Amino acid sequence: MKYTSHLPLLFLTLGLLSACTTAPRRSAPVVDRLPAADNRVPRPVDEGKEERGMYTVKKGDTLIRIALDHGQNYRDLVVWNNLANPNDIKVDQVLRVIPPDNVVISKIDMPPPSEPKKPTPPPAPDVVRKTSPRADKRPYSDAALAELQKGEGGTSKPEPKPADKPEREAHPPAVVVAPPPVVAPGTTVSATDDDKLSWMWPSDGKIVATFDEGKNKGIDIAGKAGQQVMAAGAGKVMYAGSGIRGYGNLVIVKHSNSLLSAYAHNRSIVVKEGQSVNKGQIIAEMGDSDADTVKLHFEIRQQGKPVDPSRFLPNR
Repeated sequence: MKYTSHLPLLFLTLGLLSACTTAPRRSAPVVDRLPAADNRVPRPVDEGKEERGMYTVKKGDTLIRIALDHGQNYRDLVVWNNLANPNDIKVDQVLRVIPPDNVVISKIDMPPPSEPKKPTPPPAPDVVRKTSPRADKRPYSDAALAELQKGEGGTSKPEPKPADKPEREAHPPAVVVAPPPVVAPGTTVSATDDDKLSWMWPSDGKIVATFDEGKNKGIDIAGKAGQQVMAAGAGKVMYAGSGIRGYGNLVIVKHSNSLLSAYAHNRSIVVKEGQSVNKGQIIAEMGDSDADTVKLHFEIRQQGKPVDPSRFLPNR
């Protein structure tokens, strides 16, 4: 019975406690502050920087590598981007890789072709023509022959059949037509999709690696140290040096505004930047610079993108 008498007091105490904890407090109003938060968020990168013709420098990039990947001369990139030092480019730096609108790229002046010319037909032998009327035919006699020779100013011996001479003279001398030069199968081929450039193999040797866009950007040709490396087509040397990691001593020849070829791992380079070269001209000696074996790594790039050289090189 004692427990029952205390129950009202217990309920009264609990009610007072709950009133003290809930009555004075009111929930604070919820204010939408998203606009203010948005003002503090950094502005996104300007999308114009990623437009066509612009490139953002990544870790490990060099200006020469960027130029090669976009089919440009690294010296042009220096001018287009006002670079004081071509070796000082920063990660996330945005570079122009196509000419500005106010810059006109002049067409590459190709050297005169070194293709063998067609043989010139030999000149026709001079034929002494008669000045007397051809219809004046006389019967054969020693006196008539002597008179004819005297009239022509000649002292040659009598011909056995002078009667045949008018018949031969009635026809003009035959013109000797030289046959067209014989081209060995597989010597050259034309890239019909780019100004019909003529190509040849840059060196002799076994192909030890074929084109694979994901793994190998060109073909590898095995050979001996010092073996001749020749320009696969006429053009102008765009680069000659060792500034791209993985390529060793490298030569890049530009053949048109969209096509270039690259020759890597050379032992030595025998041409200079800006030099015009003919198809088949020696540009380097095969070696193993930045490679594990002696070989030539050969690439053809179209608009900076590696393409399969077999599309341009002749069969062999």
